[in-house]
Amino acid sequence: MSTITRDPNFIIRTATVEDTSLILDFIKELAKYEKLLHEVVTDEATLKNSLFGETPYAKVVIGEYQGKPVSFALYFHNFSTFLGRPGIYLEDLYVQPQMRGKGLGKILLGYLASLAIELNCGRLEWWVLDWNKPAIEFYKSLGAQPMDEWTVNRVTGGALDKLAKQL
Repeated sequence: MSTITRDPNFIIRTATVEDTSLILDFIKELAKYEKLLHEVVTDEATLKNSLFGETPYAKVVIGEYQGKPVSFALYFHNFSTFLGRPGIYLEDLYVQPQMRGKGLGKILLGYLASLAIELNCGRLEWWVLDWNKPAIEFYKSLGAQPMDEWTVNRVTGGALDKLAKQL
């Protein structure tokens, strides 16, 4: 399925299993930009299973400019107990550097916002690295509100194993 956008050169389409390699490439490009490439441990087989397997855990859309893939967004549903409704959590949004400044990121976010409304979601949310001032200002210009009073917590690796043993 493809969505025509306000830019006639840019379409957004739902990723397919054939896009697994492309998605991994985009993830690595984003991780390199975020100075986190060393943390990317996934591979095509893992992504294929996680995104297109029996239980897909996330969805991906690909942005194509003049028929060439130049961006992607990976998202999944979360849930707000306060709202009593699902939300969309945007895990990754990436536009290749040479394509920035054309409004493609704004179009991708607009797509996700319209999807959230269509699915009766109560919110669209994501994280941004503190040092990424251009992204922070961009998001603020779209009406995003930083959630400064919240601290992200993460348990992974050995700590995850240890916590699981508390059962």
